[in-house]
Amino acid sequence: MKKKFLETGQIVGTHGVRGEVRADPWSDSPEFLKNLKNLYFDEGKTKVPLISSRVHKNQVLLKLQSVDTVEAAEALRGKVLWLDREDVTLEPGQTFVQDLIGLQAVDGKTGEIYGVLTEVISTGANDVYRIRNDRGQEFLFPAVPHMIGGIDLERELIRLFPIPGIFDGEGEEA
Repeated sequence: MKKKFLETGQIVGTHGVRGEVRADPWSDSPEFLKNLKNLYFDEGKTKVPLISSRVHKNQVLLKLQSVDTVEAAEALRGKVLWLDREDVTLEPGQTFVQDLIGLQAVDGKTGEIYGVLTEVISTGANDVYRIRNDRGQEFLFPAVPHMIGGIDLERELIRLFPIPGIFDGEGEEA
């Protein structure tokens, strides 16, 4: 089931003396976080309107409503930022990483079940999916377009076209 609120970053410090905070974005780019109008604390329970935001050195500087002093900003250090998925429009083919976690990984041709996608690792060149089977073995799968046959969030499936050897071996013990 899709969650309404998703983790999108974390406040890591302050900037200046007027209450701005520095946030590490947990998205493809700092611009994604910068473009939101509202953020949330406490797993989506507390709405925090954004007054302004801008990218600075791979972080996002945020001016949050009602945070007007460096002391108020400092009190937010370590807070996780959440977004409401209804506030975001994804491009066709884009998916939130958090929606991928828990999908059953199956062979795109035969339907053979490889396991459950447990983690998405960002490597720079391409993402890598960590897949764990029912015996506790883990496999690393390169998430390149020609090896992914489709993502069906409604059926909670991801279809894969692996090269020989990825799922043939013993895998790593978890």
